[in-house]
Amino acid sequence: MSSIDLRDVTVRYGRTTVVHGFTESLRSGEWLGLIGPNGAGKSTLLRAVVGIVACTGEIDVDGSPLAHRSRTRRAALVAYVPQEPLLPDDMTGAEYVMLGRAPYVSYFGTETRHDRAMVDDVLERLDLGRFAARRLGSLSGGERQRLVIARALATEAPILLLDEPTSALDIGHQQQALELVARLRHDHGLTVISAMHDLTLAGLYSDRLALLHEGSVVASGPATEVLRADTLAEFYGVRVSVHLEPDGTVVVIPRRDDLADR
Repeated sequence: MSSIDLRDVTVRYGRTTVVHGFTESLRSGEWLGLIGPNGAGKSTLLRAVVGIVACTGEIDVDGSPLAHRSRTRRAALVAYVPQEPLLPDDMTGAEYVMLGRAPYVSYFGTETRHDRAMVDDVLERLDLGRFAARRLGSLSGGERQRLVIARALATEAPILLLDEPTSALDIGHQQQALELVARLRHDHGLTVISAMHDLTLAGLYSDRLALLHEGSVVASGPATEVLRADTLAEFYGVRVSVHLEPDGTVVVIPRRDDLADR
């Protein structure tokens, strides 16, 4: 169970600022959804948190600067599912997911019974057991993506960063993966920051949303406040209908232009 605070996080590539002063605080067990058009800065922000790209500002976990932690300790605190992971074709599914246990295995050590049990459990819960002995190169893009999620969950890190985690998955496996994350969040206080293009899913699973445009937050709050037709039209350039279900779910439905308007 861990909290994370981001204060004035800014990322620059040369003279171009791609994330402008992002500030947000998440208590243990909260889920923040990052949304916005391509190039808005969502992936860059996640890479800054995990330490892949340099940034200014402050990122604290449980009140202490994340940058002051060792690489191994950071890996044990923050798990990351990248948008385009690189997977070795000759590694088996189980071997790849076991890499998630690396923060707990010494340099010359071997995995423990607990490590193996954790990997087996995650594989089972994501319906991946049949891929445990399969080589990654023989799997489809969706199957590989599910193993990437499994590896992150096997880390047992209290903070999980997801960058388009379900983009290669069919609707059934999308729900399966996100429901598992939601259960871990409920049962173990997992703190989640996810970047997602599917606005309905983002609103369904997140406590609140941050809409980024050209690196800046232009709207934030619960889905009912952020997922508004006029807001989405302004920053995505789309025509949508927004429907509120009786259970509070916000459904975003794309609309075609009227032929008479062409």
